[in-house]
Amino acid sequence: MDPASSSVRRAWCIVWLALLLGGAAGDSARGEDPALVISSGSLARREVVALGRDLEVAGRALDTVAAVNGSVRVSGSVGGDIIVLGGDVLLQRSARVAGDVFVLGGRIETRAGAVIEGRSVSYPTLGAAWLILLEGPSLGLSSLSRVVVGAKMALLAAWLGWSILLFAIAGREVLHTSQALRDEPFRSFLIGLSGVLSLFLTALLLSSLAAVVIGVPLLFLVIGIAAALKLWGLVAVFHAAGRVLVRDLLSRRWNPLNYAMTGLLVLGGLKIVPYLGMWVWTAASLLGIGATLMTKFGLQEPWLQGPMTQKRGLADSL
Repeated sequence: MDPASSSVRRAWCIVWLALLLGGAAGDSARGEDPALVISSGSLARREVVALGRDLEVAGRALDTVAAVNGSVRVSGSVGGDIIVLGGDVLLQRSARVAGDVFVLGGRIETRAGAVIEGRSVSYPTLGAAWLILLEGPSLGLSSLSRVVVGAKMALLAAWLGWSILLFAIAGREVLHTSQALRDEPFRSFLIGLSGVLSLFLTALLLSSLAAVVIGVPLLFLVIGIAAALKLWGLVAVFHAAGRVLVRDLLSRRWNPLNYAMTGLLVLGGLKIVPYLGMWVWTAASLLGIGATLMTKFGLQEPWLQGPMTQKRGLADSL
């Protein structure tokens, strides 16, 4: 096989992986929100996540810090990992990072004296391309053009059909995932973010190191895993969003599928809004992927062990 041809095929595999996961906006979509700051002398005991803005750590963060479509600047200490999608990491000379530094769509800049106890991995060229592929303006189309809106409406119709099918064949397991998402949304988001980054890095590693005969099938396997996680997770997000809106806010009891349809309609309406829709669906994808990984596709079992003796009840999910 022609090496140039194989490189193109591998590149397209990675592009499709980005599309399946939802992506994050590039610099052109970044908002003007002020940075999230952990000031000198301050202490953050739990995970810290910045969405669409920068994160500055001048004090101490005891756990993981992350930014989506934003950069992270550290002059203090981070007790966990630093994860960035669509931004850069700048470590000042006084910075101390106990974990790993992962950057996708950005660069890592380390000043003399900074300490990273774990690994440092960056892939700088992927970030802005996601927006080009996911939004119409970069292709010469308006975000509200008939082509773009029609494509999004067709995608929502596909999600509707898939949701009905999944509830018909695995409704109980989907409810397990939805409940985990409602119980621990923040943890779900961080696990989803870590999972997405791991899948991208795996795809990039396979595309650069593996031979064509082995690498391409493995890339398609990674894409299949990403697709399965998102297809399952987003249906759970639809149900969780609909249940919160209908049962928790309006105090009405519907069947689980109606909750899911309500959540899909709400998220579908937001999807048409330029940029906002992309952000909402990116966050929903990360939440869904994280909850799916947490619950092992709703089976409530550890990934590498036998079934758990205790399973969560479904009373609150129905």
